[in-house]
Amino acid sequence: MLSCPIGALQTVGGTAGFGFSFYVSGFLLLLGVLVGRLVCGFLCPFGFFQELLHKFPVPKKKLFSPLIYVKYVVLVMFVLLVPLWGVILQGDGQPAFCKYICPVGTLEGAIPLLLTHLEFRQAAGVLFAWKFLILLGIMVGCIFIYRFSCRTLCPLGAIYGILNPVSLYRLRLAKQRCIECGTCQDVCPMNIHPARQTSSAECIMCGKCIEACPHQALYLGRETKERCCRC
Repeated sequence: MLSCPIGALQTVGGTAGFGFSFYVSGFLLLLGVLVGRLVCGFLCPFGFFQELLHKFPVPKKKLFSPLIYVKYVVLVMFVLLVPLWGVILQGDGQPAFCKYICPVGTLEGAIPLLLTHLEFRQAAGVLFAWKFLILLGIMVGCIFIYRFSCRTLCPLGAIYGILNPVSLYRLRLAKQRCIECGTCQDVCPMNIHPARQTSSAECIMCGKCIEACPHQALYLGRETKERCCRC
């Protein structure tokens, strides 16, 4: 229950004889259909770490928008296809994302392990150095760009983002109240226009647009006629 879902998905899918991971996939689909990327906004510990890094008092930058699609490439290539190719060609697939990319595993697993177990430090070679450089790059990116890893690299964010438009609990708009003032767009840390993109795959449901809206036109929850028609 507490294991990384991406790691579990790759391990089962990349092991000969285990096939498709219905439990892990079902768990991800259930969360995605229920709350979408609310998981990213409030449940992910690495997301909280990125929030802390972004508080460093340096000039902030906007993300080059095409980079948001990198996480979908990572999901398809490193989470799904590479382990599958390994099973087809060798009978045993590599958990490619976890092994070669994942900055969370480096921060929360590898670094504490090396700090507390001296005997493992000799085994830390080129692969650890490569992943440590990825982690450093992500950390620097997060200082300047809000949730840099969530928006560009995280395959879980990609999965939940795909499910955002169909999630039961998500950002909603009471159209009768909206005057299209643009306030929500100005405060959105994910650089979307919440009033026009309530189903955006980039929305993590942080609630900043809801707090800023002068006419209470935005809200989180299920869409109801009572809420939408209230004047």
